[in-house]
Amino acid sequence: MNKLKCRISILFFVFQICIGANGMAQKSSNNAQSFDKRERQIVAISSLTAKGDLVSLNQALHGGLDSGLTINEIKEVLVHLYAYTGFPRSLQGLNTLIAVLNDRKAKGIKDNVGRTASPVSDGLSRYERGKQVLETLTGQKESANKTGYAALSPEVEVFLKEHLFADLFTRDVISYADRELATISALINLGGVEPMMQSHMRIALNIGFTQNQLSDLISVIEHRVGMQESEAGRKGLQKVAGKAEENQPGNKGANVYAKGVKAPPANFTGTVWVNMLVLDQEDLDVSIGSVTFEPGARTNWHRHPGGQILLVTEGKGYYQERGKPLTMMQKGDVIKCLPGTEHWHGASPGNKLTHIAIGPNTDKGNAVWLERVTDEEYKNFK
Repeated sequence: MNKLKCRISILFFVFQICIGANGMAQKSSNNAQSFDKRERQIVAISSLTAKGDLVSLNQALHGGLDSGLTINEIKEVLVHLYAYTGFPRSLQGLNTLIAVLNDRKAKGIKDNVGRTASPVSDGLSRYERGKQVLETLTGQKESANKTGYAALSPEVEVFLKEHLFADLFTRDVISYADRELATISALINLGGVEPMMQSHMRIALNIGFTQNQLSDLISVIEHRVGMQESEAGRKGLQKVAGKAEENQPGNKGANVYAKGVKAPPANFTGTVWVNMLVLDQEDLDVSIGSVTFEPGARTNWHRHPGGQILLVTEGKGYYQERGKPLTMMQKGDVIKCLPGTEHWHGASPGNKLTHIAIGPNTDKGNAVWLERVTDEEYKNFK
């Protein structure tokens, strides 16, 4: 096939297109692909509390109350966070809430106080109750043989069961899903606690969240806090999503790399999966990712300031530069791309397409996304 010239900054696939579940003792039935205003405010409030950004937290608390969160729900989020961010951050959050409520009261705004926690009377010991809650969250039975921190410090394991999961998680002012929103948001913004962050992402997936929703959570963090924090969250989600994909029945050995995270639809038609293998933040001026297009899926028209090499590893697909014919690409093709050319590419109607995308010169900037590829353009293969 002809040498094709284009540039796709694969990092932008994941990090820039992501703009943007409740139930107490069972998996969530929430199948939405993004969060509502109330849930987004929980993410913002938790993130800013963890960062200690009280000025921005003040605004987020106003936004939370305006979005329908009750006073007691916000209080519960802030109390819950002390288990993950420590008392100082939690208490500063509560003090900021006091100032917000006083300000709103002075302006004549009457906020909904909301419900209080129901008493717990299940007859279980606090340890056994906490153990059952944790098993519900993780979907796994707790082993009697303790390892790691639980073996080194048995008292900490007891505190976790009896206080965090028995005392806090059983307070039904907010749901398990709300608590995981708050926890994941806080852990992403704390930094340096990646194993715990990934553990709670796995819990979120177990109780009914989708990968798209966790991507949406991270996009809220990008908007309300910053790129550095959101990239840490996305890197963690990549690892969690890749492991989940490996564990699916029938997937062993199907591909060298897991499909990764399902990309939101802002700059694509159809379903596209992205697994970042090398990030340009890793002291390399390059990004490398594996991208999988389901049959019929494709990018929007777009252009990029850098260059790229595409290594097609599976399937068949289409590529087109602006003003040129639509051409076929398939397994084994190496596509060398130069900067600045408007183009699109994706899978053919009856085939998946997977390629490794190598994006050098990432310091030159990210993709400029344009209009969608029409059905007429897509079907114009000769």
